[in-house]
Amino acid sequence: MHLSGGRDENDIIYIPLSTAMYRLMGEKYLNQIQVEVDKKENIESAKDEVTNAINQLHKWNAKDNMVTIRDMAEIQDAIKGTVTTISLLLGIVATIALIVGGIGIINIMLVSVTERTREIGLRKAMGAGKKDIMNQFLVEAIIITVVGGVLGVLLGWVISLLISFFAKWSKEISLLSILISTGFSVIIGLIFGLWPAKQAANLVTIEALRYE
Repeated sequence: MHLSGGRDENDIIYIPLSTAMYRLMGEKYLNQIQVEVDKKENIESAKDEVTNAINQLHKWNAKDNMVTIRDMAEIQDAIKGTVTTISLLLGIVATIALIVGGIGIINIMLVSVTERTREIGLRKAMGAGKKDIMNQFLVEAIIITVVGGVLGVLLGWVISLLISFFAKWSKEISLLSILISTGFSVIIGLIFGLWPAKQAANLVTIEALRYE
């Protein structure tokens, strides 16, 4: 059963319930009505008109709230709220993953500084300054994070292809998301590689050369 505009735009035509509904659904009553509204601005007034019409048809009191009406705008708002919540949760998970990855970068670079202490002392003895040592280790940290970011992008691309193939979902990989993820990789390498780079730059030359 559908309610739609009749001969007059202000009239509502009632179409009798077909026996096909009983044959298909096994129900002798109507549990859903779909109404189309010509303009978005008329949604609220259409709700009131439909509610009044059904209440009058069944002789219901308007205070009993026997009719529940939902429009697509409400459904869209609910979907947007859900998407916003999911995006927030994914952002929190991504932030935690970046922090954990950054801690891993610090540990890797500190181990690298320890293992290459004599090399650092030799470079300083040859005339390399603190800035040169810092730049060397910062570049190494950035290279590690960028390589990890590129591998993550490739892995995500492969997973999206597999999901699209098996689940028959449409996929869209934007260039902006790839650039943003690569940029974050550079930032993480720069921030978390700064302390190990300072540790390497502040080594005393003679003590570094004697390190075994």
